[in-house]
Amino acid sequence: MRHNRWIPSALILSLATGLLLGSWWSSLAGPAIAQENATPDQGYLTSDEQRTIEVFERSREAVVFINTLGRRRDIFSRRVFEVREGSGSGFFWDNQGHIVTNYHVLHNATGAEIILDDQTRVRAQLVGVSRSHDLAVLKIDDPDINREALPHGDSARIRVGQTVLAIGNPFGLDHTLTRGVVSALNREIKALNGRTIGGVIQTDAAVNPGSSGGPLLDSSGRVIGVNTAILSPAGTSAGIAFAVPMATVQRVVPQLIESGNYTPPRMGVRFHDPTSQATLSRLGLQGALIIEVEPGSPAEKAGLRGTTRKFLGGINLGDVILAVDGQSVRDSNDLLQILETKAPGDTIHLTIWRNETRIAVEVTLK
Repeated sequence: MRHNRWIPSALILSLATGLLLGSWWSSLAGPAIAQENATPDQGYLTSDEQRTIEVFERSREAVVFINTLGRRRDIFSRRVFEVREGSGSGFFWDNQGHIVTNYHVLHNATGAEIILDDQTRVRAQLVGVSRSHDLAVLKIDDPDINREALPHGDSARIRVGQTVLAIGNPFGLDHTLTRGVVSALNREIKALNGRTIGGVIQTDAAVNPGSSGGPLLDSSGRVIGVNTAILSPAGTSAGIAFAVPMATVQRVVPQLIESGNYTPPRMGVRFHDPTSQATLSRLGLQGALIIEVEPGSPAEKAGLRGTTRKFLGGINLGDVILAVDGQSVRDSNDLLQILETKAPGDTIHLTIWRNETRIAVEVTLK
């Protein structure tokens, strides 16, 4: 009887030991087993990374690779043929097949070939260009091609420090994503025709040759600019890239689609900065000297005066525009940038210099 009472006690001790060992082993093996069964967004990706991936995958089909073409003539057969001359990027503006890119991507090209996300190749027609904004619009008419546009963002609401994404085709490497932040706002760059593009977005997202014309996106995938230029002695990304802001794109592109050209609100005056600036410098003035007032223009109706020659030699200086709606004007480029933020029918308030006197003049734009 005494020997039999030890049997249950031994069994209980064995069971307790087994449970403890099993619990210890499960604590070691559990994480490994759980890791094997983890989904890609559980443990491998942060929520920020997952969001970036979703934006890219949602946007990539709307971004296109552009091959620009040029004509050559065989010196022996005299046969004319097309060759690839350059490359760039673009994106679908609407579901009608319009593609926005940079003017400099197409400069001097005789044709353009679009390569889509699925590597389909199709020829595009040129719709319109604005050299002063480095913008151009192409169009493809194939109804079988998916032409879903990227959503348009509001560049007026962006802030320095916010995350941005650039999608393009640097060095021919299609659908490359780079990420950075808005480094600065309201920068100025020069277009190919020498005009100043204002309100430009600066970013440190890598933009390289071939990325020009691609979209600059906010973290939700909305277009806030068109990647346009880089500042780099070597010609490759050095952490300083520039994008034409969406506010400018939304003002210019609809006109290019409608008429092939962009016509800003106008006063009807002409300038010649190289001559004017030398003259104004001697007078200690900064502004835009009016050389000529167009007959019947808003400027003529407002009484503005152009520069004229005196009967016995010399000149009568025209009005010098010093400010528009309180904004200082250094030259005609400044004036044109301000006018581009206006619409036909708007009335602007000019501060002008005439006969050594400051005068206020109102002009209704056309």
